[in-house]
Amino acid sequence: MSVSGRRLPLPAALVRRVVEAVLTGERRRALISVTFLGRESMRRLNRRHKGHDRPTDVLSFAMADPAGGGTTVGDVYVCAWVAAREARSRGLPLREELIRLVVHGTLHALGHEHPEGPDRTRSSMWRRQERYVSALA
Repeated sequence: MSVSGRRLPLPAALVRRVVEAVLTGERRRALISVTFLGRESMRRLNRRHKGHDRPTDVLSFAMADPAGGGTTVGDVYVCAWVAAREARSRGLPLREELIRLVVHGTLHALGHEHPEGPDRTRSSMWRRQERYVSALA
């Protein structure tokens, strides 16, 4: 499948399955969109919303349902270029890292948070994320 003439880094059906698995596991209803961005687009988005002038692996934005139905509405942006660099440096398959980022962004859209720095990988959110990745990758 492709969007705007570009091939997606993960098949759309897999992205949908990952998001649905997280929503089911978290017992939540949400409308989550996932967009894959190039390095420069992610850099601009990160600068505009986080104040960091560099590309990042994933950004997530959420708001309550504007119609008032109690459903979360979230946008997840994943940069495959950063994901590829991270996967190479950690010796992981790119597919697994992309799934991890979709899970990570979805959890953030649902309101989960983690500390920055070394405690990040010991957080409840990170452990939850890795359970999903293990089941889906």
